[in-house]
Amino acid sequence: MRTVMSASGREEAVVVRRSESADAEGIDSLIGPSAVAVFGRVNVIHLLEKANLAVTLANEREDILAHASFFDHPIGDLVDQAHWEPFLQKHFSAETCTPWNTLFLHIFLAQPDFAAACIKEIMRAVFNAVTELQHICLVSPNLGSLEPALEEVFEPLQRRKDPGRLCLAFICCREAHSPQLLIRTGRVEDYDDIMCLNAERENQRPSLLAEILEAQDEKNSTLVCESGGLVVGLMRISAQVDMTRLNADFECDDFGGFYRREEVGARRDARPEETQSAERSAKTLNAVCIQDFIIDKNYVTRSADFISYIFNLYPDLDFCIVSVPMACPKLPLLLQSFLRRTSRASSWPPQELYVLPRAGHSGVEVRPAVAADRPALCDLVKDLRLSEALLQDLDRFYESRRDPGGAALQAFVAQHGGQLVGTLILRDEQDAEYICAHYNIENFIYFSHHRREELAQIRHLVLKSSFQHLGRHLFKEVLRLAGRSCLFHRMYPSIQGQERTQNSCIHHLDVVLDYAVPVRPRRQILYPLEELGINAPSRRITEHQAPFALSLISRKLTLEPKVTVNARIVVVGASNTGLSFLEVLCLCPHLRFYSLTLVSTHGFPGDHEHDDVGFLSTSHAYSRRDLAQLPLQSCVATVTGKMVGINRKSKLVLVSGGVKLPYDHLVLCTGLQYQVPGPPGVDLQPNGSRYTGPVPANLLTLNDLKDCAAARRWLLSNFVELEDNAVVYGDGIDVFTATETLLRLGVRGSRIHLVLPPPGGGDPRLGDPVVKGAVATALKEAEVQVHRHCLLTRMDVGGDDGPLTSVSFASEEEPLRLQCGVFINLSNKGVDYDAFRSINNSFLPFDGRLVIDATFRTCDSHVYGAGPLTKFSRRYYADEWSHGNFNSKEVGQDLAAMLLPLFDPTLQPEAPPERDRLVPLYTQAKIRGGRLPGGLNYLHVTKPSATYATSPPVTHDRGIVTGRAETGNYFSLRLDRYDMVDELTCLSLKPLPFSNYLCLFGKHQQLLGQLSSRYRQGLIHDLYSFFRQSWCLAIYHDRFSDFEQELQQMTSNAEDGRPRDAAALRSSAARYLSYNRNLLPMFARPGQL
Repeated sequence: MRTVMSASGREEAVVVRRSESADAEGIDSLIGPSAVAVFGRVNVIHLLEKANLAVTLANEREDILAHASFFDHPIGDLVDQAHWEPFLQKHFSAETCTPWNTLFLHIFLAQPDFAAACIKEIMRAVFNAVTELQHICLVSPNLGSLEPALEEVFEPLQRRKDPGRLCLAFICCREAHSPQLLIRTGRVEDYDDIMCLNAERENQRPSLLAEILEAQDEKNSTLVCESGGLVVGLMRISAQVDMTRLNADFECDDFGGFYRREEVGARRDARPEETQSAERSAKTLNAVCIQDFIIDKNYVTRSADFISYIFNLYPDLDFCIVSVPMACPKLPLLLQSFLRRTSRASSWPPQELYVLPRAGHSGVEVRPAVAADRPALCDLVKDLRLSEALLQDLDRFYESRRDPGGAALQAFVAQHGGQLVGTLILRDEQDAEYICAHYNIENFIYFSHHRREELAQIRHLVLKSSFQHLGRHLFKEVLRLAGRSCLFHRMYPSIQGQERTQNSCIHHLDVVLDYAVPVRPRRQILYPLEELGINAPSRRITEHQAPFALSLISRKLTLEPKVTVNARIVVVGASNTGLSFLEVLCLCPHLRFYSLTLVSTHGFPGDHEHDDVGFLSTSHAYSRRDLAQLPLQSCVATVTGKMVGINRKSKLVLVSGGVKLPYDHLVLCTGLQYQVPGPPGVDLQPNGSRYTGPVPANLLTLNDLKDCAAARRWLLSNFVELEDNAVVYGDGIDVFTATETLLRLGVRGSRIHLVLPPPGGGDPRLGDPVVKGAVATALKEAEVQVHRHCLLTRMDVGGDDGPLTSVSFASEEEPLRLQCGVFINLSNKGVDYDAFRSINNSFLPFDGRLVIDATFRTCDSHVYGAGPLTKFSRRYYADEWSHGNFNSKEVGQDLAAMLLPLFDPTLQPEAPPERDRLVPLYTQAKIRGGRLPGGLNYLHVTKPSATYATSPPVTHDRGIVTGRAETGNYFSLRLDRYDMVDELTCLSLKPLPFSNYLCLFGKHQQLLGQLSSRYRQGLIHDLYSFFRQSWCLAIYHDRFSDFEQELQQMTSNAEDGRPRDAAALRSSAARYLSYNRNLLPMFARPGQL
C-alpha cells in the first residue's frame, strides 16, 4: 500500500495494480471533457483490451482514484503504428526513443483532487515494472490543453521539423520518477550500511565482510549501489570461475562452454605436446560470476542497474552467470532477464545456472523480413529438423505473401549488431470461431473486441539461445509491426499424423511457454445436428479437427511477467488424480513450472492409438482427445518405468532401469491395480503374499489402455482363431466389459467362462437390478458360461515357463476346474507391489493403504499422497471414507489447490483450524461407463458414498424411469429429498452423449423442464428424447454453471426463493443466451422475432 495526498491535504492509502475488466465502469466515470480534448473519445473496454500496460490506482474500498493506459505506439492515426520511430526522430528531438525503451500514454484519468499525486505514483510504478523502459511519450493528434497534473510530469518534445499535421508531443523520462542507482566499487567504509542490509538474512558470516571488502582485486570485486548517499544493495562478483566443474554440471555448449577461443598458431616443428599446450592457451575464460547479491526491498526493481556496470567493469567478458539452489523459494527479480540452464542429473548439490550474454543485455531490433535476409536465415536454421518447412513458408511469403490455402503470411526477423538472431513467421488464423468455441480464450481476452484480421497463428519461431530471454520483446514488436492483437500457438501431440505435427518449426518451445498463457479447453456440447437442421451452430464450430493444446499471447500480456517456479515436483502414477493435479499446475497462467516430472509405467497415457480398445470400463475423466488439448506433454517430463524406491534423506525417487529422480515435492498417486493372483503350479492362499515372478503369456492382467491394446493384439494373433476357452475372473464391472470385448473380437460365447468371486473386496458390480438382469440375459443369449461365488485356488502351467493350461476354483458346491487358452485376470485389486515396497522401505506409514492426513501429507512434509492409493489416518475415526470414495479428478484438483500457495505469491496458505480435524468431503459425481454384453452402452453417475454404507435401491416414488433394457433404451434418474438429481443410469444400444448427461447431475428437477411433475402427468415417455430437445442444450453449455450462480445470487435474498424482479431474471437469461449465441443459435434472442 502507498499513500497519496490530495490537493486539499486529504490522504488516501492506495494500491497500484494492473487494470481489470471489472474496473471499466469506474474508469468510464472518470472521463471528463479535458481528457477527451487530449486523448480523444475512448471505449474503455477496448482500451483495456489492447493496451500493453493498463494501470489502476484504487483505495482500500476499491474505489478507483486514477487510471492510465500505455501502448507501444502513438494515439490515433497520426502515424502508422509500425513506423512511429522514424516519424518521431525525424520531426522531434527523440533520438533515444526506440521500441525497446519507449511507451506511449493513451489515457490518463483521475479524480480531480488526486490527479497530481496519482500521475506521479502511476509513473513511478510503471517505470519500476518495466525495467528497460526509459521514456513515456504523449503524442496525440488532438490539440487540447494538458491538465496541470500532466504538465508537471511531461515536458514538450523539441520540434525539428513541422510534422505536417498539428499534434501534441510530450515526453516523461525515467530519471524524474525512478532514477538509476549509482553503482560503484564497495569500500570498507560501507561496512555499517551493508550490515543493515544483512540483518534480515540467515547464515551470515559478518566477520568476513570487512576482509572481503579489503581483498578486492582485478578478478574479484564487491559492488554496492547507493541512493541518497546510503548503500541499499551489494553484489559480489568474480572472474575466477571453475569452468571445468561448471561444464560438467550444466549444459553450456550453446555458450561455447564460457570460453573465448582465439586463433593461436603453433610452430610447424613443434612437438605434439607443445601443439596441445598452444591450443589450450587459446581458450580464455569468458564469464563473470555473481557470488552474492542483496538489495533493499524498496529498490529491488532497480536490480538490473548492476548488470551494465558489470559488463563495463569487465569489457572483455561476454557472459554474466549466477548459480542458485534448485528449490530457491523466491528467485531475485534480477534473474528475470537471465537465461535458465538446468543442472545435469549427476551434479550435486542440485543447482540451476542463470546466464546473461552481453549481446542480449541491450535488446534486439525487430523488422519485417526482406528477400536479402534469406541466406542469413538459411544459415540460422540449417541444423534444425524442420528447417525445410520454415524456408518453404518464407519463400511463399516472398513470392505471394500467402500459403497454399490462401491464408496471409507475415515474416519478421530479429537482429543484433547487424546479425540475424531470430525469425517469426505468422499466418492468418482461419479458425477463430472454432478456437473461441473450443477453448476458454475469453479468460484472457474479449473475443468480440478483436477483429479477425488482428488474429494470427505462430507458424515458425526460431531464436538463438543467447537471445531467448528477449522473447517477450520479440512478441511485442511483432504484434505492433504486424498490426495484430493476438497470437495463437498450437501444440499437437507427437502421436498424430505427420502432416499436422511436423510442419511447424519452433526453436525453442520454451520461448512460447515462458511468455504465452496456456488456454484451457472447453467442455463441448454433443449436438443432435440432424434434428437441429438450420438451427445448429456453424460448421466452422462443429467440424472435427485434430486436437491440440493452445497457447495465447496478446498485447496486454506482453508486459505481464510470469512467476518462475523451480521446485522439482515429481508425480508417481499417471492416474486421474495425478493427471488432474498436473493439469491445474500447467494451466496456471501466471506461473511457469520448470520441473514437473511424471513417472508412469507405460509412459504418457495419451500416447496410444485410440480410446476404444475395450476390456476395461472408464470413468470418462480423460480421453485421448482431452489429453491432447492440455499442455501436459510440453510442460511435463515423462519418465517411463515403475517406482522401485524412495530415498527420503536424499530426496530421490528410484525408478526401474536405474533412473534416479531428485524431488522437492513428491506426490504419490499410483492408484490401485489388478494384481497377479499368485505363482502358477501351487495352491493359492486367500490372503497370500504378492507374486512378482514370471507370468505366463496367456495370463493377462489388465490395468490401463496399454495393457488392453497389448492384450487385444495378443488375442488376435494367438487365440481368436483357436478353439480354446477364455476364462475371465474378477469382481466388478470390468469383467463384463472384458467379456463384451471378447465377443466383439469374434470369440464364441460358448468358449468364454465368466467366473465371479463372492461380493466384496473389489469394485462394486452393477447396482441397478434392471442392468443386472439385462447383462444376465445378454450373457445367456451369447452362451457365455457364468460361474458365481468362486475363489481362485490354483493355476497350472504346461511345463517350465509354459502357458497356463487350467485354473481351479473353490465354490460353495463343488470345486471347479477349467481348461483355458487365455486367463484374463481382473481380480485382487490393490496397491502395486513395487509401490508398496517403496513406501514401506522408506518408513512411510502404510495401513493397507498409504496413510495421509486431511491435507494430503504423509509423515514426511515433502511427500504427499492422493487418490485410491491412500487412506486417512485413524485419528480421524473415518475409516468409511477415503479418496477412493470420491471423484479422482476433484481430489487431484484439491491437492493442487493445497500446494499452489507454496509457489504462488498471490495466494495465501489457507489453514482453517477444522481442516486438520475433519476429513475433506467432495461433491462431484462418481462416474463409470463402458460397453456391456449385448452391445449395451452403459453409464452410471452417482454421488459419493461411504464404503460401508449401502446405497438405497432405485424406487419409483423418488425415481424417474423410462424405457426397458430389452429394447435398449433404459434411462433411470434418481432424485434426492431436495429434488436434485443424485444418480442416473443409462443403458442403450445407441452411443451415449455422455458429456451431455454428466451435466444433469446435481441439477434441480425444475431446472430440467419441471421433470418430476411432467413425468407424473405421463408427459415423458422417453428420457433420451426428452434430453435431446433443443432447450436442454443450454444446460449442457459449459458456462451454464456461471448462469446458475447468477440466478442464485438474485434469489438468495428473495422471499420463497423467487426473485422480486422477474424482469431481471428474464434479462439475465437473455444475456446468457446472447453472449453464447455462437454455441446456442437455436434460441431466439430478444428482438429477433
